[in-house]
Amino acid sequence: MGQPLNLGIVGCGAISAQYLRTIDRLPQVRLVAVADLDPERARAAVAAYPGVDVLGVPELMADARIDAVLNLTIPAAHAEVALLAIAAGKDVYCEKPLAATGEDARRVLEAAEAAGVRVGCAPDTVLGTGTQTARQAIDDGLIGRPVAATATMVTPGHERWHPNPDFYYVPGGGPLLDMGPYYISSLVTLLGPVTTVIGAASRTRAKRTIGSGPRQGEEIPVTVDTHVTGVLVHESGALSTLVMSFDAVATKAPNIEVHGERGSLVVPDPNHFDGEVMLTRLGDEGPRPLPVSAGYAGAGRGVGLIDLAEGREPRAGGTLAFHVLDVMESLLASAHEGRAVDVESTCERPKPVALDGLGAERQSGG
Repeated sequence: MGQPLNLGIVGCGAISAQYLRTIDRLPQVRLVAVADLDPERARAAVAAYPGVDVLGVPELMADARIDAVLNLTIPAAHAEVALLAIAAGKDVYCEKPLAATGEDARRVLEAAEAAGVRVGCAPDTVLGTGTQTARQAIDDGLIGRPVAATATMVTPGHERWHPNPDFYYVPGGGPLLDMGPYYISSLVTLLGPVTTVIGAASRTRAKRTIGSGPRQGEEIPVTVDTHVTGVLVHESGALSTLVMSFDAVATKAPNIEVHGERGSLVVPDPNHFDGEVMLTRLGDEGPRPLPVSAGYAGAGRGVGLIDLAEGREPRAGGTLAFHVLDVMESLLASAHEGRAVDVESTCERPKPVALDGLGAERQSGG
């Protein structure tokens, strides 16, 4: 297999625990060090992983042992941390989104190209068996030529359960920027890049009331659209209809459906790695489940690091993440301007993932 990818993590908040569990199952990856603005939080995060150093951010970036940086900071810091890693000659893998704005994301990709390093980016849920099995069904022609897709995410708002939901309702938040990366990354994986968008958006109320925690009952301002819908025109000609809402109560709509001339697929929740793919072909009496046929089985957040470790351009990569961010920003621009907007960026449809089970969990993070 060769030498493992030596990894440093910047940012040890709640999401880091999910990444650490996955990294502990990847023999291709060796965790060397972590850093956080709160050193105690960093030490607590890796307490169960002996041999992992706790460093400051400058020390981690300068550490010659480290090949790649996993960037788990808040979205507003993604570009800054990524650029530090790139300047240090290290590959970088970011939590979603790649950056808070398309302009910052472009800076990251341009710096990486100039430095000759690679950029990966969540969501890597698209590498799991759910989306990948659906993709193989499409590639195998089981639904004929794809014509359309629907993607639906409906919730009454995260303030009902999140004790500090402010960031969901300021620029960079809202249902589209929060959950759109999962859905649009899956749609691009299934149907290819997007060329044009037509959007509409609304905001039901100017304030939200926190429903739990020490701030329960406190009102917070809403400065972003909380219901966004639109049509994505794919380069292939397929049309995807997207609904992302923090305003509605519930839906019976599948997370994603893909419709072709000879059949339709129900695709699992793109915020998860697995799930059942259902196929209904022309003339069938009803849907039937498809056997798992592609993707990383038993995957968790961080599985996208495998491509970096094995020397490939990441399939959950920076170019895809930039295109998805561009699609979302273009959709909001379309909604506010009342016109169709061309998406300036494009990307290659990511390469498929053959069926592969992750290894058993190791005894330590080394």
